[in-house]
Amino acid sequence: MTGTVLVTGATGTLGREVVRLLAERGVAVRGLSRRARAGGDGVEWVVGDLESGAGIAGAMAGVEVVVDCATTQGKADVAAVRTLAAEAREAGVRHLVYVSIVGIDRVPLSYYRTKLACERLVRESGLGWTVLRATQFHDLVLRVFDASVKLPVFPVLSGAAFQPVDAREVAEALADLVGEGPAGFAPEVGGPRVRSYRELAEAYLRAAGKRRPLLPLRLPGATARGLRAGGNLTPERAVGRGTFEEALERRFGGR
Repeated sequence: MTGTVLVTGATGTLGREVVRLLAERGVAVRGLSRRARAGGDGVEWVVGDLESGAGIAGAMAGVEVVVDCATTQGKADVAAVRTLAAEAREAGVRHLVYVSIVGIDRVPLSYYRTKLACERLVRESGLGWTVLRATQFHDLVLRVFDASVKLPVFPVLSGAAFQPVDAREVAEALADLVGEGPAGFAPEVGGPRVRSYRELAEAYLRAAGKRRPLLPLRLPGATARGLRAGGNLTPERAVGRGTFEEALERRFGGR
């Protein structure tokens, strides 16, 4: 039986699903939030800030497993993970589960380099650890397209493909890992299909009922080359079930 599980980033797209699943499974789950929240549905909420470190030691009290779903979308992630690992070690946490991104060692995007540094901190933390890498969430692709559709032309990354996955399925994988021991690098979680950027964009425009000229963009640089080479993909781990079209249906309905 797993003891108390602390979930960081517990109000985000992924974290809130992890919290919900653990609570449904009868796990004693504690959600970390920057603001006070009322408890309920079997969830204990605590206030803490990984960037400043405020409240983190108290949040760790009695915790056996930490699931780190938090991100600042920038270099502050490194300091946050360093704080988290130090406080977890001090509290005697036995297992740190960290969610990461497929291809961060193959595509030299600045944020990916930050995630690699965070993985290194987790591996060298002295804690039992598991890292789960996943492909891009449907929600992220939708946010990019929501911004692109505001332009007079819709930019399309030439030669690039993605393998979007339902965040709820990644949450399921994380919830399963909570009940297991430290595993090092867990099997990656990828979406059900590899799709060209253009194909995804066309599906989005159809679902949104929008018409935009598609503007192919062949970007220079190592990051673009990494994407064209498929460095962000894991076709051998196409274990996701939820499709991008299903995500579009939830977003736009039957337009």
